[in-house]
Amino acid sequence: MLAWGKKVSSQFSDRVTQIGGNLGVDPNFLMACMAFESGESFSASVRNAAGSGAVGLIQFMPSTAQALGTNTDQLAAMSNVQQLDFVEKYFLPSKGRLQSLEDVYMAILWPAAIGKALDYVLFDKNDAAHPKRYIQNAGLDLDKNGQITKGETASKIRDKLSKGLLPDNAG
Repeated sequence: MLAWGKKVSSQFSDRVTQIGGNLGVDPNFLMACMAFESGESFSASVRNAAGSGAVGLIQFMPSTAQALGTNTDQLAAMSNVQQLDFVEKYFLPSKGRLQSLEDVYMAILWPAAIGKALDYVLFDKNDAAHPKRYIQNAGLDLDKNGQITKGETASKIRDKLSKGLLPDNAG
């Protein structure tokens, strides 16, 4: 059974399982992250609502897309199965370091936090040098203390994993 497997094609599920094997990552972790990032749509064309310019299954930023040899318009025009090739390409540099659901999600949101404790602060409302970082992720500040920790972001992804494993969603 794959988390969210009933919401995607068998081709998509098979490819995610293959990517998980290639990366040494539980494919359910990948599905939970993609469910969160795509608003449970698993759409290659879904755009970031906060205006970051990100698109797709893991919300590829324009600079990230460029580093992967593409752009957000090309990514958005792909099928979700086609875009999985870029998801795998994105995760490859982190292979061997993604030991938990939290670290898989950190590879997407904030790679510097891979391997860090759950109380590691990702975004601080008082970071004068980077004020947009907190603003664009404010919904992740669960205790509304002005700091977003790895644990807070991870709780959202854990919720997506749990929901994805429910009988109506897993397949």
